[in-house]
Amino acid sequence: MARLQKILVVGGGTAGWLTACYLAKSLNSVAPGSIKVELVESPRIGLLGVGEATFPSIRGTLSAIGLDERRFLAGSTGTFKQGIRYRHWVRPQGAPGASDFFHPFSMPSQRTGGPELLPYWLLGAAPAGVPFADAVSMQKRLVDGNRAPKRAKDADFHGPMNYAYHFDAARVAEVLAEHGQTELGVVRHLATVERAELDAQGAIARIVTREAGELSADLYVDCTGLRGYLIDGAMKSPFRSRRDVLFVDRAVAMQVPYPQPDSPIPCYTMATAQEAGWIWDIGLQQRRGCGYVYSSQHSDATRAEAVFRQYLGAAAEGVTAQHIRFETGYRPEHWRKNCVAVGLAGGFVEPLESTGIALVELGAYLLTHLLPGDVDDMERTARHYNEMVVARYDRIIDFIKMHYCLSQRRDTAFWLDNANPDSIPDTLKDRLALWKHRPPHRLDFVGDLEMFLVSSWQYVLYGMEFKTDLEPMRSVYTRVDDARREFAMIQQMAGHALGDLPGHRELVEQMVREYRQRNEVAEAVA
Repeated sequence: MARLQKILVVGGGTAGWLTACYLAKSLNSVAPGSIKVELVESPRIGLLGVGEATFPSIRGTLSAIGLDERRFLAGSTGTFKQGIRYRHWVRPQGAPGASDFFHPFSMPSQRTGGPELLPYWLLGAAPAGVPFADAVSMQKRLVDGNRAPKRAKDADFHGPMNYAYHFDAARVAEVLAEHGQTELGVVRHLATVERAELDAQGAIARIVTREAGELSADLYVDCTGLRGYLIDGAMKSPFRSRRDVLFVDRAVAMQVPYPQPDSPIPCYTMATAQEAGWIWDIGLQQRRGCGYVYSSQHSDATRAEAVFRQYLGAAAEGVTAQHIRFETGYRPEHWRKNCVAVGLAGGFVEPLESTGIALVELGAYLLTHLLPGDVDDMERTARHYNEMVVARYDRIIDFIKMHYCLSQRRDTAFWLDNANPDSIPDTLKDRLALWKHRPPHRLDFVGDLEMFLVSSWQYVLYGMEFKTDLEPMRSVYTRVDDARREFAMIQQMAGHALGDLPGHRELVEQMVREYRQRNEVAEAVA
């Protein structure tokens, strides 16, 4: 039996350091005789910091690696995120009817013994004209009131409302690097990888670096981003494009200032639909991170930057735009031989629902908990790993496509093409057909293969004004009065929460201030 003794993460950034930290913490790498985790990253490769949005799972990951929440917010210039506000997705701006909706992170309210509210909302028991998300969750009212999802007294990574974060990706990589080295025993090599050398069986034998010479391990984790330096360059694992489903493949991005230093910070990601894609708008502590994600089949870089600057207005004056290329798709073999791709090296899904970091979390989690103690079991483990990752990618792509294909926009070729049935996966078509006569149910989803809970599908489905005809089943739903009381109670509780929760900027600044004060005391004592 060949015992697994060392893992080498190749590439830094958020993907590399989050993976290294999760592995090292879970494997107790500081203990004698444990599996060692090392990381090599080039000092010459810069990181983009345009503003990163995350999924609520990030809280569990940061907690699992033992990172302090205040330390995280202070170091990453982070803020809280309670959901996504979709502007002009349902219809173009100015068209009759609603054009916007909100996807909250908190699940629909259902008190013990109370009825599930979605069927009653579909049957008209909620106040007339109230969107589904607003009727079943107080989170939309809280973000409209610019409230934070928690209070300073709440425990790290816990609060009354479900939440994630916005942060500067370059800054968070620095936070994770410090934590990984000082607290978790990750060994860092600052060196430029020049090549990977294979053994007689086609596995990686070693990598050769310019500054540190040869580095070897039992398992190599490729976190080199879209380059896929190991998984593509050395292992030749093919890439499966899904451009036929999700068309956007370019982005133009900028960092822009707030109008005033104390401007309110939105507690959500803004996603504003445009003629050939959509614009993200993310609020960090001192600035906004924004970008226009668009399809090169339906626009070009010059037109995209013009549309983007028009959206930003005066905030973009004098700011140079970054142009980025990408393609939605994944490698069916994320794990080949003794090389595992995590993050962009393994695949990319356009950023509409902030799945980028969440897929890194997934890769690190699966790798850690499927990790074979015996090197000879690598191939068997790789098959299992690849099956789970591919299934997750396909389900995410279905979910994101649903945002596009349900839109009633027909004002440009981009939106017309997204409504074309030929661009909709059969798996999504089947689900939408079922949901015309009943709402989505948790039994429609295999828990361990899903990133998005049934509530997220419901929020987007009915935010986009999808029609489910429950009238033939009306007699099944007998608790109309109970449901009406629940709808009223949610609005009443939202009013109380508005008074109880602090303002978003207020809480962020308080938590950062408390961290710095605590750090100053610790340094003085030392």
